[in-house]
Amino acid sequence: MEFIDFKNIHDMLSKTVAASPQKPAYRYFIDGNERETVTWEGFYDQVRGAASALMALGVAPGDRVAILSATGYRWVLMDTAIVSIGACTVGIYPSTLANGCRYILEHSGARLVFAENQEQLEKLTTVQEELSHIEKAICFSGGEEDADWGCSFGGFLREGEKIEADAFLKRTEMVKPDDPAGIIYTSGTTGLPKGVVLTHDNFTFTAQSCHGCADFSEATETFLFLPLAHVFARTAVQTAILTGTATTFARSLDTLVDDMRIAAPHWFISVPRIFEKIHAKVLAGAEAKGGLALKMFRRACAIGALMGEHKLRKIPVPLILHIRYALAQRLVFSKLHKAMGGRLQWCISGAAPLNPDIARFFHGAGVLILEGLGMTENTSFSNLNRPNDYRFGWVGPPGPGIEQRLDTDGEIQFWGRNVMKEYYRMEEATKEVFTEDGWLRTGDIGEIDEKNFLRITGRKKELIITAGGKNIAPAAIETVIAASKYIAQVLVIGDRRKYLSALVTPDADAIREYAEAQGISFSDIDSLIQDERIIRLIEMEVKARNAGLASYETVKKVTLVPEFTIANEMITPTLKLKKNIIEDRHAEKIEAMYV
Repeated sequence: MEFIDFKNIHDMLSKTVAASPQKPAYRYFIDGNERETVTWEGFYDQVRGAASALMALGVAPGDRVAILSATGYRWVLMDTAIVSIGACTVGIYPSTLANGCRYILEHSGARLVFAENQEQLEKLTTVQEELSHIEKAICFSGGEEDADWGCSFGGFLREGEKIEADAFLKRTEMVKPDDPAGIIYTSGTTGLPKGVVLTHDNFTFTAQSCHGCADFSEATETFLFLPLAHVFARTAVQTAILTGTATTFARSLDTLVDDMRIAAPHWFISVPRIFEKIHAKVLAGAEAKGGLALKMFRRACAIGALMGEHKLRKIPVPLILHIRYALAQRLVFSKLHKAMGGRLQWCISGAAPLNPDIARFFHGAGVLILEGLGMTENTSFSNLNRPNDYRFGWVGPPGPGIEQRLDTDGEIQFWGRNVMKEYYRMEEATKEVFTEDGWLRTGDIGEIDEKNFLRITGRKKELIITAGGKNIAPAAIETVIAASKYIAQVLVIGDRRKYLSALVTPDADAIREYAEAQGISFSDIDSLIQDERIIRLIEMEVKARNAGLASYETVKKVTLVPEFTIANEMITPTLKLKKNIIEDRHAEKIEAMYV
């Protein structure tokens, strides 16, 4: 594959605008189900206006500008404006507590911060006196027009009228490929988050490498709901800019189903939890109907699984199977396709392991999920299954221009232009994450086959070594158990212990429905997880999934606990478990499973 050496992100955007000025670039909801559409030319004009306003406020090359907001059009608009004039975007999850915002803003030295709404702005005001660098906070929605510190978005844009028309282009010409475009703070499952510095070249190269893996064309549309504070979503945005793909932004996770149906994407990125929820909802719906409808669903799944195996192995499909599969699609699977917009060609799953059984279910239904791999330190992309060459349970070969290798202990390491510049203001941590010859250490353990496909088998720091000396990767077991529709989160315990146990949080909706169907009275979900009948249900679910595991991998005891949330500080904004905190908070319950 031949790569284009873009000068910077603005250069990449300019080429797409020149090629497709009047084609849709972004769509966002404005009133009910109505959407506003912005063309590439219109987007570029707005980027120039926003960038001029930043320049009027004194933002210089290399300055950091923060965005504290959920995913939306203005997030992408400001990110593009910021990087176009050589400044650097610092994203903050809207779920981040005030003290966490303070740390990121102070550590990055951001001069300006864009807040999604008044609620986010008020969060910042509680720590305002501790923000030594922030000069102004601008609200995307709301905000006071003439406040000394706060400012409305309209008021901000008017500042740009002071800047001469050619000043913007002069600034874009100054931006070099190696200049920082983003500082992405890792979620921090242990200790303080690290600021990963990603350059313009990291983003423009990675967008091209992604494009080399699948057919992203300007005729397609995508759908975005993942947080833009995470680099996975940022990389998807840059890939869409490169390829001229139109992006529709979801209103919220609460409206995800309706928004996806309206957006009708050809592809989208997601985390496994979304696919797990869809699978659980489809299964629960079929079981609730029962009778003939349930039999038809199970028969359709069996036919789909058989068709999926033929596709996966690339072997001829018998005529009778074609006919049966077409009938299964029309009677059963068409509802799933309609709910996802009806034009879906494939999806990309990343950020956490995807249960292969979930992937096979969707594959059998005619929805291909391509699992990939990435980490913040390599612009969230290193490997991806291809639409015409894929396996379930593997993350595929590396993207074009990216190299992979295994260390002597099985650790996966990468080299390529997608690899970060450094951890911001953390010299020692930067040295530790690179090998002597410059390869990125991932901390993941894996295997590579003869076709250069990669499979993740565990984490170096998370491997459980039982009292019997068995090395066990808990993530794989947690993924298997969490496939139950009644289970939301799983933390497997067992290091230096004689057997595995698990802390489990139930799926609130599924458990409530079960309790109502069984006539179990309850006041709230916390009372349900203490009910012996619910405990037995979860134990039976875990036992059923133990059947597919080796004896030393089976979970012998289970304890139900309340949900792990961002608010109780047991998960990160990217939904990763803070295992050390969870184990500390539930130490007594864990010890009780080993009495």
